[in-house]
Amino acid sequence: MSEVRLKVNPLTRPRRMTVLPKIASEKTEGIQSVVLALSILEALSDARGHLGVTALAESLGTTKSRIHRHLQTLVQQGYIVQSPLTERYRLGSKLIKLGNAAISSSDIASIASQPMRALRDRCDQAVILGQVEEGGIRIVTTFSGNAAVEVGVRPGSALEFSTSAQGKMAMAFMSEAHRDRILERPLPEATPYSVTDPDTLRQHLAEIRERGWADAPNETAVGLNALAFPVLGASGELAGTLAIVGLTQFIQTPPDPDQIRAVGATAQEISTALGYQGPLPGNWH
Repeated sequence: MSEVRLKVNPLTRPRRMTVLPKIASEKTEGIQSVVLALSILEALSDARGHLGVTALAESLGTTKSRIHRHLQTLVQQGYIVQSPLTERYRLGSKLIKLGNAAISSSDIASIASQPMRALRDRCDQAVILGQVEEGGIRIVTTFSGNAAVEVGVRPGSALEFSTSAQGKMAMAFMSEAHRDRILERPLPEATPYSVTDPDTLRQHLAEIRERGWADAPNETAVGLNALAFPVLGASGELAGTLAIVGLTQFIQTPPDPDQIRAVGATAQEISTALGYQGPLPGNWH
């Protein structure tokens, strides 16, 4: 059996202008591109929030078209993420792979740590926190379960939108334009139980929005299931996904009401700590 080791802060503008070095030689054009890419990452880090093309161009003293080209490259490589709701940009959790510093600097990971541990101890299942990227869900942090058979997802790994509970949760709450882009592509078939028909998946997503949670029995891997809730930021944006993961005998279809309430309450706690006001959506309360 393969191992499936199954911040939102208010938007601020950079507080200082970064002056890019003047590089005149055409031979050093590649170096200048690297400097600009790093400056973009630093500007996003300093802002500690989502920034648009205009704000970045003004901050870095260059053109919007030049900034946009570099942003697209960084998005394609997974180092930054464009919000499906605001179309602004933030640092991507793929940077976790560059070292533990990325994890320790992630507000959502540090805020969620204690509630996730408490949820693991309450449900005995593995607990995972993910963030939305262009191609799916990137796992930020995990807590292993207390069951005899360990199931979890390794930090830094990615989950598909359509074959995971976390991905379907993200699809349910992302912009219609982003959702349509995903549904226009062929949907992957990870197992015989994966949903590959766009119309069927649209119906599932409507049900997820109504009830407020998602599951995916046998869809990522046969014998596995997950129960996911959204984590919302201060402006109501989707900041991440929270899920428990385990064998289908422990997370059944539909999940136990106590599990639904436990995961939902924990997602609510994390969302509130991130600045979200009001109850999480859905009729699960």
